[in-house]
Amino acid sequence: MKPSRPQRTRPAEPRPATQTAERIQKWLAGAGLGSRREIETWISEGRIRVDGLPATLGQRLTGREQVTLNGQPLVLKAQAAPRVLIYHKPDGEVTTRHDPEGRPTVFQNLPRLKGARWIAIGRLDVNTSGLLLFTTDGALAHRLMHPSHQILRSYAVRVLGEVSDAVLARLQEGVMLEDGPAAFESLTDEGGDGANHWYRVSLGEGRNREVRRLWESQGVVVSRLIRVGYGPIALPPGLRRGQSMELTPAQFAPLYQAVGLTGPVETPRPQRTRPGRPGTPKPPRESATLPSRRRPPTRAK
Repeated sequence: MKPSRPQRTRPAEPRPATQTAERIQKWLAGAGLGSRREIETWISEGRIRVDGLPATLGQRLTGREQVTLNGQPLVLKAQAAPRVLIYHKPDGEVTTRHDPEGRPTVFQNLPRLKGARWIAIGRLDVNTSGLLLFTTDGALAHRLMHPSHQILRSYAVRVLGEVSDAVLARLQEGVMLEDGPAAFESLTDEGGDGANHWYRVSLGEGRNREVRRLWESQGVVVSRLIRVGYGPIALPPGLRRGQSMELTPAQFAPLYQAVGLTGPVETPRPQRTRPGRPGTPKPPRESATLPSRRRPPTRAK
């Protein structure tokens, strides 16, 4: 019997490396594994290891390392293009992935992703409706929520009864809350009928229930609160409660500009060319009118 020939095996393909090393927090956050703060906590707790050694804050990755989280390997794939989603949150939903009380969450109505996850940019309490932004880019979410960037959040507020000019002035000058001073960046009267009155207000931070607590500090009852804007993004008037809408790179580029990040570049579609000679533009269509044919002269007999 002839000896069996050894089977040929293909060598393992090396992992693609990035052109420049990225910090581990940015890489893992960009992959949708969690926010930068969560990942920094995991690193401090020793739950993330790189090539068998505990990861360190600020450690840089090239994409060729073996990274594990709680002993489970992570695949360092090339980061996909970021995505941004607008969601019109209705009353009664909580801004969390899992609620111990069994209440509906905002994540239940979002489109599903493969190889990434939606990260909520800020929160809205259960009784507040309106604009919620989601992204797959952890770095973008972190900067948009950080108080140092002072991204304006705009709200439509309905209150019961009339409010004096003195109260409106105090709300803009600043009042002391239990977690420090607070004030509205802007406050405009939007009118109203009967006992209800509408105002439009904006804040440069996102402390817990801050809009409601500011009004309540002046003895004013808020009967309805809707977030209508987050930085350069406004709630589309045609987007119904419980619906979402994904933005194009051109539409969410202002978010990157607002926090000093370089956003994705939208590649223009190539123009259609005439088959045959590449790059040759298609000539204009000729007129469908055919030239008249002259009859040949007849010979004399």
